[in-house]
Amino acid sequence: MAKLLDRLGQHAARHHWRFIGVWLLIAVGVGVAAQASGGKFVDVFTIPGAQSQEALDLLEDEFPAQSGDTANVVFVAESGKVTDAANEAAIEQTQENLAKLPHASQVVGPATPGAGAVFVSENGTIGYARVQYDESSTQLGVDAFELLVEAAQPARAAGLRVEFGGAVVDYGNQVKSLDSDKIGLAVAVVILLFAFGSVVAMSLPIGTALFGLGLGLSIITWIAAFTDIGSVAPTLGAMIGLGVGIDYSLFIVTRHRQNLAQGMDVVESVGRAIGTAGQAVLFAGGTVVIAICGLVVAGIPYVTRLGFTAAIVVAVMIAAALTLLPALLGLVGRHVDSLHIPRLRKKAREAQRAAIAGEISEGGGWERWAGFMSRHRWTAVVLSLVVLIALALPLFSMRLGLTDDGSDPKSTTQRQAYDLLAAGFGPGSNGPLVLAVKLPSTGDTTAATDVQSAVAAVSDFANQVAPPQYNTTDPADATAAVIVAIPPSSPDSEETADLVARLRDDVLPKAVTGTGTKVYVGGVTAAYIDLGERIQGRLPYFIAAVVAMSFLLLMIVFRSVLVPLKAAVMNLLSIGASYGVIVAVFQWGWGKSLFGVEETVPIVAFVPMMMFAILFGLSMDYEVFLLSRIREEYNESGDNLRSVTRGLASTARVITSAALIMISVFLAFVPSPVPTVKMFGLGLAVAVLVDATIVRLVLVPATMELLGPANWWLPGWLDRILPKIEIE
Repeated sequence: MAKLLDRLGQHAARHHWRFIGVWLLIAVGVGVAAQASGGKFVDVFTIPGAQSQEALDLLEDEFPAQSGDTANVVFVAESGKVTDAANEAAIEQTQENLAKLPHASQVVGPATPGAGAVFVSENGTIGYARVQYDESSTQLGVDAFELLVEAAQPARAAGLRVEFGGAVVDYGNQVKSLDSDKIGLAVAVVILLFAFGSVVAMSLPIGTALFGLGLGLSIITWIAAFTDIGSVAPTLGAMIGLGVGIDYSLFIVTRHRQNLAQGMDVVESVGRAIGTAGQAVLFAGGTVVIAICGLVVAGIPYVTRLGFTAAIVVAVMIAAALTLLPALLGLVGRHVDSLHIPRLRKKAREAQRAAIAGEISEGGGWERWAGFMSRHRWTAVVLSLVVLIALALPLFSMRLGLTDDGSDPKSTTQRQAYDLLAAGFGPGSNGPLVLAVKLPSTGDTTAATDVQSAVAAVSDFANQVAPPQYNTTDPADATAAVIVAIPPSSPDSEETADLVARLRDDVLPKAVTGTGTKVYVGGVTAAYIDLGERIQGRLPYFIAAVVAMSFLLLMIVFRSVLVPLKAAVMNLLSIGASYGVIVAVFQWGWGKSLFGVEETVPIVAFVPMMMFAILFGLSMDYEVFLLSRIREEYNESGDNLRSVTRGLASTARVITSAALIMISVFLAFVPSPVPTVKMFGLGLAVAVLVDATIVRLVLVPATMELLGPANWWLPGWLDRILPKIEIE
């Protein structure tokens, strides 16, 4: 593999314009195809086998007019009541306008005959109309929200305050994210300038990463035209793509500059850099791709597709680092250190000379640190474990779910509509439960009324159970019914999850026993609960599979049992620490104002699983980079202390620079107003910080000193059957 990559790097450097031209043609072609495809990102949660999915399927078959998304139009009387004559007339006109909107199949509200009182709060100051569409919000497009606003003009003209909520509004009035990628790039530029001391050397990893990111995002946009891809996919792709793209290029450029300093010509140097550092990039990046694709274990198409799209971006970054970057290095030639910053260049050259094999200065800062860890290894191990375990403790109270309009910024109309509905009709009004009933025979409406009575008898609902609606105008011809029940607690609360479980496990089975009636508890709230339970059930198996794969790969590479075992434990501790931090901030509310979190929320169901897949691969970068150098030193000297101190001293600067870039990119996404993006940004940043400091700079040298020569023990029979893989 090393020889193949060496030849590839030399070929790219020698024929740089050819390689650059091919990359440009691919980028333009994919970009044009993506724009022409009209791909849109949409959050469609299908959970095969879950009861909420059964309810949705039944509604789509029997109630096609109610198979789309909804919107809420909330009216507030600043003085008087919404039922006052003038206000009532304005709301009636508004409802008539809403009923004329494209694809609006049903509108109910304060002006609906016989049901108007249900849509007015007890004090009469708040009312709302619910618009049911026969298409999803993405099919309706952003114009649907603008049409809602226009339709509500009569209410506003009458002096009523009007706010809008629901899935259609969420899509049409999306919360705008900050330019997080630009912030992360700016910090990465500064770090690379300090690391290289040259504008040209700095620009190569940045340019490669940006080019690869643009191509990767274009690919997933094109794919979104043919299948449903979650709205968080572009942000997640940008977050991971920038981080790994810059880091992978950093490793290769660093090795190339070292080769040049040793007297190699440009083409030979590029080939050697791709054959050594490029091999580590291919190995580490490949593990990221494999781990993320392993999200198929979740059994949830939404999560699986998010994983595939993130893996595509990482794969593009690997390809760019191995083919586009060497072409750029060949193009700039020996001018890679041009446009230098004098003082920074001097420091960078000193660090570069120190990193060249056999030229580590005795008593250097990192070598002194490794020696210090060796002398105080027991203290270092104990204190590190105490810190990691303390950070990880909150994860044992992690509650999975999904965020709703209640977690949006208070300035948005959907958040204000959410708060108004909660104040006027109770927290559960923002997440009604939808009971889909399949009648045992045509016209057997008794089955539906029995279900309604059984649910209404549950004290939690306090008369918040609507009469059955049938799939035909004449109940005698009905084959299905739908019943809406308003729980007393908010959609993301633990009380609501317990109530749904009680309905499914006890109340409804008793109500339909022996009748042949099928009833499913569905709706958005129930779907979120099912999603969290599905992922929580699959997460342990996924973690076990990923840890087992990492153990096997590291055992093959380092010919050791204890090194991969130690790495697996440390990876679990660092990822556990990141889980603990996001639980403490988002679920417990500790320091939430520092991160712009307005309300405590459950941990978004798919975040922990995706974080684990991503972080497993990223930690392999630092693991391979550090341990391969320590192993090389040990093979030469047989001295465990010397190999650890010299291995750490020669790699710590690059690991620190790479980690700082990754942390900066991830932290730049924390100010995003979208809670899911915040969780990813903070969780990934914490994990990389812990992994690159406590784990790599403290636990690794301390534990390797404790284990001594046993670090490299491998039974002979196992050594003979394992394939040979060497990574520089």
